[in-house]
Parts: sequence; C-alpha cells; structure tokens
Amino acid sequence: MKPTLVLCAYLLLMNLAAFIAFGVDKHRARQGRWRIPEARLLLLSALGGFVGAFLGMRVFHHKTRKVKFTLGVPLTAVLWIAAAGLLLWLRFRG
Repeated sequence: MKPTLVLCAYLLLMNLAAFIAFGVDKHRARQGRWRIPEARLLLLSALGGFVGAFLGMRVFHHKTRKVKFTLGVPLTAVLWIAAAGLLLWLRFRG
C-alpha cells in the first residue's frame, strides 16, 4: 500500500473521529453527563484531526469561546501544513 494512501486514510479517520467527538461532547454537555476531556479533544486535533475539530466546533457551536481551542486547533493545522510543506520541499528540492 502506498504511504500517501495510508496517510490519507489515517487523516480521514482522525478527522472523522474529531468531528464525532466534538458532537458527542456537546450532546453530553447539554444533558449534564460525563464529558470527553478537553485534552483528548485537543489531542485528536494534534494527531491530524484539525479539520474535523474545526468543523465540529463550528457545526456544534462547541468550545468556540475557549481560547485553548480557538488558538489550539488552528495552531495544529499550521503545524501539520508546515510539516507537509517541509516534507514536500525535502522530497523535490534540486
């Protein structure tokens, strides 16, 4: 299996997991039930689920007032994009 395909599958799963986690956490918050720890939500973003986390924040209106999420999720996106850019640069440089 090609590494690119594996990476794409991994990122798809991480983003789906992050989106679902934000939705589940919001649902549990409304019901006053046990919540998903904030560290776990941020970890999903850091592990590559930043798009799903961002969409989950917007769709479910969840964690949008918390600075650690409004800065943390975009920061993980920037770090992933920078890492991808570095890998591409290393691969295709002269």
